[in-house]
Amino acid sequence: MKLPARLFLPYALCVLAAIALVASSGCTATDNTNGNTTATTAVTPPASSPSPLNLTVAERPQKIKDQMTARGEQDEAAPVLRFVEPRDGATVTGSTVNVKLALAGELKGYKPGKDPQTNMGNHIHVILDNQPYEAYYNLDEPFELRNVTEGKHTLRVFASRPWHESYKNEGSFQMVAFNVKGGGDGSKPTTTASGQTMADNKNANAAKPANANSANANAANANAANANAAVPPAREGKEMASSQAGEIDRTKPLLTYSRPKGDYKGADADAIMIDFWLTNAKLQGDGGAYRVRYTVDGGDAKFIDKWEPIWLAGWTAGKHTVKVELVDKDGNVVENGNYNSTSRDINVSK
Repeated sequence: MKLPARLFLPYALCVLAAIALVASSGCTATDNTNGNTTATTAVTPPASSPSPLNLTVAERPQKIKDQMTARGEQDEAAPVLRFVEPRDGATVTGSTVNVKLALAGELKGYKPGKDPQTNMGNHIHVILDNQPYEAYYNLDEPFELRNVTEGKHTLRVFASRPWHESYKNEGSFQMVAFNVKGGGDGSKPTTTASGQTMADNKNANAAKPANANSANANAANANAANANAAVPPAREGKEMASSQAGEIDRTKPLLTYSRPKGDYKGADADAIMIDFWLTNAKLQGDGGAYRVRYTVDGGDAKFIDKWEPIWLAGWTAGKHTVKVELVDKDGNVVENGNYNSTSRDINVSK
């Protein structure tokens, strides 16, 4: 059929457009059918999880063995401590508490003091409530606690070697409880005279009743004590949380956490010591009924059955949480004011 001239051009344009559409569809179909690659979207693989710790019990580090040899008879000493102040049951007025100790016993050359070259030396571990210890080097001067909050507190002390291993003889460990009247500012930490933090007092004021002599206050204290008994102790390391510990029953078994604590760098991080003090308890390996359980970063529980320090090797760089607990033969934590289960955060640098 012959189209009129006026219709020919539009018709031709329509035909050309149809041919182009078919050609385009044909090319697409051919590419999808015959191509041997598949279009993909680039995805960044997830970061690998940190390798789990594989800690093993190691020998006492050679550096410490060398120090023991150089110290002669000191490691066979039996230092005995006594509180000069505060006295057990004393009431201290004001926010500053002076700690003064007397040293006696079979010393064999043992004397607290810091070597200015190494910043190390024999010392006394001083623990306020259940916070990390601070070292007391000069017994000729009081160990000053500043900004101690109002209320009842506990102090524990024991003699230590330069590498923070405790002496475990009778009399080395001493403990007193004392009261502070008109204490410090609960929004600020308790410190030593040199500014070392002894306690973070975040919750100190909130925990105290408005009227300590009222029946309501006594009931509140009792309820708070029961609540604390059900709550696991807060982590207490270099960045300290407010202590959850309550009052110690001196007739019951007590574990006093000592190490590890703080920062470990270089060779000092190759093997890290766990050490503690035991009162009224004997471990199974020493003929008793108790065990010391430890975990690192919430991993598998391991046990210490003799009262002596252990060294753990295999640490990775970073922050780690160490928990040490005193447990009975059935694996239950021995309750004593929440002192027998303590966690500390440490920092390891390789």
